Amino acid sequence: MSNIRLRHRLRRPLPPGMLARAGAAVAILLGGLVTAGATAGPAQAAAQGPCDIYQAGGTPCVAAHSTTRALYGSYGGPLYQVRRASDGSTADIGVLSAGGYANAAAQDSFCAGTSCVITVIYDQSGKGNNLTQAPGGGAAGGPDNLANATAAPITVGGHEAYGVYIPPGTGYRNDHTNGIATGDQPEGMYAILDGTHYNGGCCFDYGNAETSNTDTGNGHMEAIYFGNIKVWGYGTGSGPWVMADQENGLFSGVNAGYNANDPSVNDRFLTAIVKGEPNQWAIRAGNAQSGDLSTFYSGPRPNVQGYNPMHKEGAIILGIGGDNSNGATGTFYEGVMTSGYPSDATENAVQANITAAGYGTSSSAGATGEVHAVGAGKCLDVPNASTTAGTQVQVYDCWGGSNQIWTHTASDQLTVYGGGSRLCLDAYGKGTTNGTKVDVWPCNGQTNQQWHLNGDGSITGVQSGLCLDVSGASTANGALAQLWTCSGQSNQKWTLG
Repeated sequence: MSNIRLRHRLRRPLPPGMLARAGAAVAILLGGLVTAGATAGPAQAAAQGPCDIYQAGGTPCVAAHSTTRALYGSYGGPLYQVRRASDGSTADIGVLSAGGYANAAAQDSFCAGTSCVITVIYDQSGKGNNLTQAPGGGAAGGPDNLANATAAPITVGGHEAYGVYIPPGTGYRNDHTNGIATGDQPEGMYAILDGTHYNGGCCFDYGNAETSNTDTGNGHMEAIYFGNIKVWGYGTGSGPWVMADQENGLFSGVNAGYNANDPSVNDRFLTAIVKGEPNQWAIRAGNAQSGDLSTFYSGPRPNVQGYNPMHKEGAIILGIGGDNSNGATGTFYEGVMTSGYPSDATENAVQANITAAGYGTSSSAGATGEVHAVGAGKCLDVPNASTTAGTQVQVYDCWGGSNQIWTHTASDQLTVYGGGSRLCLDAYGKGTTNGTKVDVWPCNGQTNQQWHLNGDGSITGVQSGLCLDVSGASTANGALAQLWTCSGQSNQKWTLG
């Protein structure tokens, strides 16, 4: 979508045999539940992936992207590629076994001592619809930035993995695709997102967009949007909402504007679905860790010229709008696009597969201890054990005092002290630029108080994507902590405990 526009897509007449496919999907759903119940533990790979379920439902995947796991039970190829800053070399990151989880240890080993970015997100469908660095477009010159490969650490099935962390200015695209819906052809798509990482910028999308990287008019897109912008459509509460970007409008319902049935959703792991066919489309969503999907809209296309019929062009975007509007933020873990309009029963079976996959936060959640500055040989310290909001933290000789004992919470906060004195590590003023001071502040749940503890030893701010850094690479007592572009240097390496 453009800086002042958004996009979405919808559906068309059901293909022949839909009733049979729906019945098959119900059988798949039941079978998936039985399989999940019989599994020995969440660390096991699923016997089938989401794309096997879509295939059995008669709506096969034509694009399948994930940095966390295989989306077919038999897939054993690469999930994504990383490039390291030290020498420009690249490495493909695959799965631990066919149908299984990402081999995050391979990334950690390859990127040790330096920083890495994600250069390619491979298409597992066999269609070759890989996502790479987005070029410039009508709304923003390019190319866009590439995602920091360690900025979104999680677990899936009990295994460490990394998502695709998208700060403003970052985006991926493929303008030359194979098998993606065009015109008014039916399609479906889902994405697993971090429901706590969003903003009101345009536009954090995943899905179908223009091949020209420009806004070519109403109905030329059909993509999942996630965020809390209210320029076009919106739902209840203050957001964020799952909506459909159909170009020149983010739609929460039949027309741009308010849809009381589209609720604010901020599950830590969120399943978001948009699907469309001729003069019909739908929004569905649910918690990717447990529970069922809900339908927030299902009905006709917008009654404005250009949306019925649709004019989809078949490019694929991630993290940006169709014209390369790149002011949004979000985190992506997996997603697919299908040929044909999936039944609700098929999507319900896919949701059961997703929840059984076992998405979770980094295994460091709940860890408590000193945060050691590797390069300085000292500890992260609140000067003079101050409890004053806004006190900039420093490094100092480790001595185990309460002002040096930090807890990494399940919500990615780093807290110090306890009880009524509890404070959070904080990016002062919600700063996102190099040199922003890192201080302590009363915990408020904002993203400038959320920190990812990465496998390479860096600590990144969720809001900024920048690294916790010892200013000037100093090793002296009193050297101040700040935010800085991740470099892989020792003054950005930390250990907790």
